[in-house]
Amino acid sequence: MAFGDNDMAAIRKQLVWDRLISLVEEQAQTLIRIAFSAAVRESGDLSAGVFDRRGRMVAQAVTGTPGHVNSMAISVEHFLAKYPIDTMREGDAYITNDPWLSVGHYHDVTVVSPAFHEGRAVALFANTIHIIDMGGRGFGPDARHVLEEGINIPIMPLARAGVLNEDLLGLLRSNVRDPVEMEGDMLAQMGSNADGGRRLAAMLAEFDLADIEALADDIIATSEATVRARISALPDGRTDNAITIDGYDTPLTLKATVIVEADRLTVDYAGSAAASPYGINVVKNFTDAYTTFGVNCIIAPDVPCNAGSLAAISVEAPVGSILNVERPAPVSARHTVGQMLPDVVFGALAPLLPEVVPAEGAGTMWNPMLTGGPAVVPAEDAGPPINTILFNTGGTGARPNGDGLSTTAFPSGVKTVPVEVAETMVPLIIRRKEFREGSGGAGFHRGGLGQVLHIEGVDGAPFSLAAMFERTNVPAQGRMGGQPGKAGKAALSSGAALSPKGRQTVPKGDALELYLPGGAGHGDPLPRAPAAVAQDVAED
Repeated sequence: MAFGDNDMAAIRKQLVWDRLISLVEEQAQTLIRIAFSAAVRESGDLSAGVFDRRGRMVAQAVTGTPGHVNSMAISVEHFLAKYPIDTMREGDAYITNDPWLSVGHYHDVTVVSPAFHEGRAVALFANTIHIIDMGGRGFGPDARHVLEEGINIPIMPLARAGVLNEDLLGLLRSNVRDPVEMEGDMLAQMGSNADGGRRLAAMLAEFDLADIEALADDIIATSEATVRARISALPDGRTDNAITIDGYDTPLTLKATVIVEADRLTVDYAGSAAASPYGINVVKNFTDAYTTFGVNCIIAPDVPCNAGSLAAISVEAPVGSILNVERPAPVSARHTVGQMLPDVVFGALAPLLPEVVPAEGAGTMWNPMLTGGPAVVPAEDAGPPINTILFNTGGTGARPNGDGLSTTAFPSGVKTVPVEVAETMVPLIIRRKEFREGSGGAGFHRGGLGQVLHIEGVDGAPFSLAAMFERTNVPAQGRMGGQPGKAGKAALSSGAALSPKGRQTVPKGDALELYLPGGAGHGDPLPRAPAAVAQDVAED
């Protein structure tokens, strides 16, 4: 049944669209409720969405991270190329964590399931989650080859007609450090998709629809046309921006050129650094994901994210650059570079839309991967086993119309695991977690504050840190006269500085201290309202 152009048809279409949005959000919330790991259950490091029979993303959940969902928008087509939808059966589920076919590193696992109505596959539900351990070296930037970073799952069945692929699960269990959590999370992914399929079938029956094809065509076409209209309102031409970030052991440059031609916008990363020998490289689908997200944050923040809004923007990155690596480049910590791309894009868009673009922020999340126990440190010093990741956030850049947000994850949108939950799950003590005084850059609007954390092992037990931190050398830069935020740093409580990248040891009796970067200011700080300055001082 097609949607017409009269008022009642428009109302009906809006009702169906609203139901579809709520349906995929319930898919995400189901995943959160039944997941085993804190990364999903507490931090929401996930994505969820519904796709039409052609593999086009029609709707995504509000909960989730753009790196996942916008990469997933590309990856579902790879599933269909191997398993056409008309060959799928009820109870099927397909899986991959191949970095080049899904979300950019082995720790992000994508599961795709068909949804049936009246005996026919009418859509696909997909979700991606971060699984803390997928074997190999574990999550971190130190590998020199992707095969060191974990076990690769090619696109293959996780279940067929409701029967689990026990051969695959047995192989995975024998290659990871926490098989129960891994398997529980994968089963939660299947359950989440199945829940979405049941809700979709009920919606189609209620509205007397055979499938979502007409709705998908309309929503995708409308979204693309709207984004292209926003692009058309920009002046034709080229604008450039480059930022310097820490890299692994030497600073590296990320450069973007934004090219506007009529209703076409291209972001070209020519001139960016070459691929790194370490695991901070980015595959093209992850580059696409955070680039399109950054552009649409500025020109179309009110347009739903789907295949249409993504199709209006082209992304180019030279093959072999750090933003478009080929196998077998290591990619485990690709978020350290990829999450900086919105700031690169913002700087290139600033000359076109100065009244909209914010100052730079902390960007990359600070996610220390912490391990401990006899397998990691000397047995005579070892405490209980530790295998966990802590999600932490710095400050966002100030906006043209307001201060930056303190300890807020932008662009990832991932939440911090509460201290009480972290300490319950693993033998660590977080002695200190507070705003970092003075870390936000001054401006007419001030940058958001970072935070300070003090982390130690129970009874002073040593542990290993895989550092994946950014903004420790070059802080977030201000805009329109705003001042830089404060750079981050990692250190031991005993005073020794730690590297922002790589595996290091926190010795027995010592502790890890993290000082997360603040966002930069926007506008000249001198005219800032005295009351706001007084409040700044009081908060610091």
